[in-house]
Amino acid sequence: QVQLVESGGGLVQPGGSLRLSCAASGTIFSIYVMGWYRQAPGKQRELVAHIFSGGSTSYADSVKGRFTISRDNAKNTVYLQMNSLKPEDTAVYYCMTNLRSDSFRWEDYWGQGTQVTVSS
Repeated sequence: QVQLVESGGGLVQPGGSLRLSCAASGTIFSIYVMGWYRQAPGKQRELVAHIFSGGSTSYADSVKGRFTISRDNAKNTVYLQMNSLKPEDTAVYYCMTNLRSDSFRWEDYWGQGTQVTVSS
């Protein structure tokens, strides 16, 4: 069984910064992708950023130039550095991964979410 645990959310003023962390635990053989999604009340969950096994990254247009996704492979941990935060960034942020565990199949996993609130 694999679990993802997010941390680092909180309340920040516009223009401020937060760093989210997500650690995957359990039996993990190989990680294909880790990423972040977010969901505001009444809105669909949307992709924020992905980082793939080869190191390539992708970002939503709304966060390009402000957010940076990175990883620590030894710790099975992905980070999201969020700078120049705007009120419209307010959402629950969810970590996700597609990986191969002891089922020997590639499977998706989701974290429980961490709240990010950007407000004066």
